[in-house]
Amino acid sequence: MQDELKEMRKAIREVMEYAVPEGFLDKAEDLLDQYREDRIGLNVLHEFYRTLPDAQEALIKDIVLFNRQQGVFLLGAMTGLGEGYLYLVSSEGIEFQGSVSDGFLAREVLDFFQYESGEEFKRICADHGRHVSYEPLQIDEDICPACHTSSGEVHELGCPVEICPWCGGQFVNCSCRFEQLGLDGLSSEQELLRLEALLEERGRIPYSREQRPSFADEGPGIMTDWMSLMLR
Repeated sequence: MQDELKEMRKAIREVMEYAVPEGFLDKAEDLLDQYREDRIGLNVLHEFYRTLPDAQEALIKDIVLFNRQQGVFLLGAMTGLGEGYLYLVSSEGIEFQGSVSDGFLAREVLDFFQYESGEEFKRICADHGRHVSYEPLQIDEDICPACHTSSGEVHELGCPVEICPWCGGQFVNCSCRFEQLGLDGLSSEQELLRLEALLEERGRIPYSREQRPSFADEGPGIMTDWMSLMLR
């Protein structure tokens, strides 16, 4: 994980040399250092400096949080030119959404983040006083360090932080999933779907900051093999 983040930082520094206006590289590196251990923030920096939405040199002064739901973040890369650019970011990747000044999101994105209308979101974009800086995940206790879900939301299935609703232990390590299914092990996606239905019926335990482990964030890499976590 640390090697991967190191490679991301190296790649960002390389594109910064061509993307950041002369004389501002130190400031750009200060923001990079702020998110040095945060994959979500690093993804925004890399995508912005790699693609330069306005096709001209620019500096990101701040990354602001517009919304987050179920491990998906709606972030704005705010530049020294007074413009900002919207990105959807999760452990699965990053997707450019347009400029903050346009205040436009596709209908499915508005629905996902529970905005009543495009007009509501456009008003939020225009209200600069509501722009809150995005905090690195390792210091935000209201976000699960593994699957990035927020306090009050259920974990992504397979998250090692999720608590078992039957025994109160760590769900990926206890034997309750096998006992509830009447199986010695899980071997198919269909069985996982049955398990998920049983979890919903029992009542999954949402994330709260009390669940936060003391170990450092292992990043979304631990989620990429969630099926193996559940099947073993």
